[in-house]
Amino acid sequence: MLHETFQELFHGIFSRKMAVSCHLIVPLAKGQYLEQPLWCIIRKPKTGILPFQGSFSPEKRSSIMFYYLDQAATTALYPEALKAMMPYLTEAYGNPSSQHPKGQEAARALIMAREQAARALSVHPSEITFTGGGSESDNQALITGAHIGAQKGKRHLISTVMEHHAVLHSLRRLKEEGFEVTLLPISKDGFVSPESVKKALRPDTALVSVMAANNEIGTIQPIEAIGTLCHEKGVLFHTDAVQGAAHMDLDFTKGVIDMASFSAHKFHGPKGVGILYARQGIELESLIEGGAQERGKRAGTENIPAIVGMAAALEKAMQEKAAESARIRSLKERLRKKLLALKGVRQNGALSPSLPGTLNITFDSAPSEALLPLLGMDGICVSAGSACASGSPEPSHVLLALGLSAKQARSSIRFSLGADLDEKDIDTIAEIVIGHVTALRNLHHADQ
Repeated sequence: MLHETFQELFHGIFSRKMAVSCHLIVPLAKGQYLEQPLWCIIRKPKTGILPFQGSFSPEKRSSIMFYYLDQAATTALYPEALKAMMPYLTEAYGNPSSQHPKGQEAARALIMAREQAARALSVHPSEITFTGGGSESDNQALITGAHIGAQKGKRHLISTVMEHHAVLHSLRRLKEEGFEVTLLPISKDGFVSPESVKKALRPDTALVSVMAANNEIGTIQPIEAIGTLCHEKGVLFHTDAVQGAAHMDLDFTKGVIDMASFSAHKFHGPKGVGILYARQGIELESLIEGGAQERGKRAGTENIPAIVGMAAALEKAMQEKAAESARIRSLKERLRKKLLALKGVRQNGALSPSLPGTLNITFDSAPSEALLPLLGMDGICVSAGSACASGSPEPSHVLLALGLSAKQARSSIRFSLGADLDEKDIDTIAEIVIGHVTALRNLHHADQ
């Protein structure tokens, strides 16, 4: 009877194989209910339902609501950042461009936040421009670099195939303006080599943009070596540091990085605010016309609460970077070993050098579109790739660039760990993942 009820419920809704996790609610006497977890694989209507009861008990499941392993998508706000923001969300609400006391209160907060962010990055406050996030920073950096080069007759741009879409789509726009774009390949381990950059450099190269660390596989790129090559040839160098800001050392004192992009919500700051570092002497091109805010480089009233929160979060992230990175890396290694013990599992991208918490895994015969809902219903928050591309039907361009097939790319999961997990959590997560992968494979083999 239960089997027939579920068949009727899902018949006509799912036109292809899909996995979901559900709970059966059984009414008892006096308004009480019994909740029975069911891990179900919903199959094509003609084949019915194949139930799978995992080894993860309901009692264990209810002890924690979520296991968050999607830090690469966004991070929780630091309490220190929220505390710093609160006055400017309540009583200190002035416009920093106003000359009265309320406005000047906000203006002082803007100055102090810029100085705080500059100290955290070891740069001069005048080199900090506040933006609406990493994508805007990338856009402004690439357009600035390209147009600076064009003024000198240079219209060649270099980047890589694994960049964030904020970079790749900006390059596409610049290509439509008549710029020539070279996208360098990456190795099977997920690195762009300085040698390939050196070979691609030309007398008319205006700008090179290479991300500091990849957002999907976590590999850390040799940006210092690449930046040095660029400067030897008089070429501007930009790095998208959105993913790496809180976990790797970025040395701006050596002068090989001309521009760098940051996004607050990747280091426990608020969403919708970021930084574009531009070395002194680089005149940024404004993307937004209007007032004279940000020294005329970004019009619009400054988001003081978000800017203040970002500066506080950046300072804390830099202070705790070494200790937190070491602890997170040990947790990642624990999870990696447990998952790779299962047959038909591969890690995408090199283990080192890489971000401490990012782990991308391919599970053969376990499509991510089926695995993700199962894991989500068990409170495991992971993703199949970049959050910014989650609405795209196409497989990850980064994984395809590594040499994976489209099928393999669509069977890959990104785990990005944070400081809120412990070893016990990792063991539980691995148990759940392995259980659901095994169930999906059993279903796959049953259809063969």
